[in-house]
Amino acid sequence: MSELTRIDGKVAIVTGAAGGMGQAIARLLSARGASVVLTDRDPAVLAIAAEFGPDALALTHDVTSVEESTSVIAEVRERFGRLDILVNNAGWDRPSLFADSDPDDWLRIVQINYLGVVNGSYAALPLLRDAPEGGVIVSIASDTARVGGWGEAVYAGAKAGVVAFSKSLAREVARDRIRVNCVSPAVTQTAFQDRLAGDPVGAKVVEGAIRATPMRRAAVPEEIAEAVAFMVSPAAGFITGQALSVNGGVVM
Repeated sequence: MSELTRIDGKVAIVTGAAGGMGQAIARLLSARGASVVLTDRDPAVLAIAAEFGPDALALTHDVTSVEESTSVIAEVRERFGRLDILVNNAGWDRPSLFADSDPDDWLRIVQINYLGVVNGSYAALPLLRDAPEGGVIVSIASDTARVGGWGEAVYAGAKAGVVAFSKSLAREVARDRIRVNCVSPAVTQTAFQDRLAGDPVGAKVVEGAIRATPMRRAAVPEEIAEAVAFMVSPAAGFITGQALSVNGGVVM
């Protein structure tokens, strides 16, 4: 493995780490040498982190709260004294045709998928500015941000906000040696996808996405994790303000 893909000695936060994609990202960053902080509103994250060994830290964390995000950063500062990498992975959706959707769901979708990224990034910036080799933020977006998604209008809008926010923030903090990028998956094999498949609209979303993918399958979480691991590594040291699609060719 190239030394440029190693992140030895660095400290990384991964939000939404109780889910399949978050776990895959956290495991790979740990394997590449980082001390990993796993956060999730689901307390199951505490047991998951125990598998990572003594260098890992698990925290319950609601990303919709800027106060909780700030508290996470304070605990990371106390435990490790530094932060090098923030992966904004936490996400949620409830597919429905927009005309039939629930306004309460709009709020939750925007709060978790968009404001969760804003809150985490805001809280992390002071510590990322002090990262010895420069800080990195990678946020999980979606290719629905570029092309829309049937049954996912509000979700697609929130993810488009993540991409636009990340590009704007990248311009602001480049001189602080902080890189900001997105990884944009298409449909991915996780428990979340399984839940979607059990819903009439969600099942159509999943089936339609796979049918539209030239590779005719969903991604596996490890494939998304590889893209994130590249983006946070020195190998991507001159990449900022970008959204890397990992989508089997569904959008080219």
